[in-house]
Amino acid sequence: MFDPRDPEFLTDPYPAFAALRAEGEVHHHDGLGLAVAVSHGAASAVLRHRGLGRIWTDATPADRFVSFNLLHRNSLLENEPPAHTRLRKLVSSAFARGHVERLRPTVEALAEGMVGMLVEHIAADGQADLLEHLAAPLPVEVIAELLDVPPADRPLLVPWSNAIVKMYEYGLPEDQRDAAERAAGEFAGYLRDLAGSRARQPGEDLVSHLVASELTGDEVVATAVLLLMAGHEATVNVIGNGVAALLTHRAQWDRLVADPGLLPTATEELIRFDSPLQLFERTATKDVEIAGCRVGEGEKIAALLGAAARDPEVFADPDTLDVGRTPNPHLGFGGGIHYCVGAPLARIEIAAALGALTRRLPGLGLAAEPERRAEFVIRGLRTLPVA
Repeated sequence: MFDPRDPEFLTDPYPAFAALRAEGEVHHHDGLGLAVAVSHGAASAVLRHRGLGRIWTDATPADRFVSFNLLHRNSLLENEPPAHTRLRKLVSSAFARGHVERLRPTVEALAEGMVGMLVEHIAADGQADLLEHLAAPLPVEVIAELLDVPPADRPLLVPWSNAIVKMYEYGLPEDQRDAAERAAGEFAGYLRDLAGSRARQPGEDLVSHLVASELTGDEVVATAVLLLMAGHEATVNVIGNGVAALLTHRAQWDRLVADPGLLPTATEELIRFDSPLQLFERTATKDVEIAGCRVGEGEKIAALLGAAARDPEVFADPDTLDVGRTPNPHLGFGGGIHYCVGAPLARIEIAAALGALTRRLPGLGLAAEPERRAEFVIRGLRTLPVA
């Protein structure tokens, strides 16, 4: 069984996943303390089975993680019906008020401007970090536009998000757990103040629409934090992992440069090929069976999304990057009632970044080996030097 802290595994987990798939669809992982589904069929069943839910359990001791627990207890992602049904309806209604299409020109302009700055840094220094100049700032700027966060406050958002999501990893050191709680408290306090301001002076932004809905104050704050964390963490890692993959598989980069019409299928393929979210947990609300594996009430099982994305029963030549791959039924945005509400916006961001890069920098290449973050659940790079 794989060790989620092994550097060799973190560099390339896919051979280990293939070996597990060859032995069976579901396995118990003693280190993680749960069953893991490694085939596409089993992972899809984990995401969709109504006997499996997102049942939030407070981080403990509860008095040490008050803010972290409050954000998650009131989150759309961590609730099941009927609470989830109410939250999803209200959030989807606010999110659907033309916000995504309204942002399309802004997203494309932001991507174009950031790639322009990347060009200038490469011209001046011979190379630049694509994560620093495009992959990391683009999604946070887009979410900040969606929420209408004042420009002066936007640099606060990414450090808060980065600190909080560390809690999703296994075996996190105590100092990083404390940092996650501090960030959650500061983030919640900031958004509570922002929501109060929008209640007094509403605008056309998403926070104003959430405040005007029937969500409670805590639910407004938790929803805004979720959108920022999920929107930022997933998209930055799709762009980072994806561009690194394209530049490593040069023929696919050149193919995309030559045919911009492949941007939609390339976007889906990059989400599949090196999944930014590798594992998604569910808890049994009753005894269930997944691919012959019994999961007792109260026990956990996880969909290994990275393993499902390389299942040869569903994807022809699954270890091959193919920017024209279709169909592409990846599970990168989840499935069932917890399917990512921000998926349409994420697709626009990824395509905008790829489009700007292939237009402005068709000769882009790796300047050095990218440095990967030593984390398993949220898979991404620390640096991506390009020239």
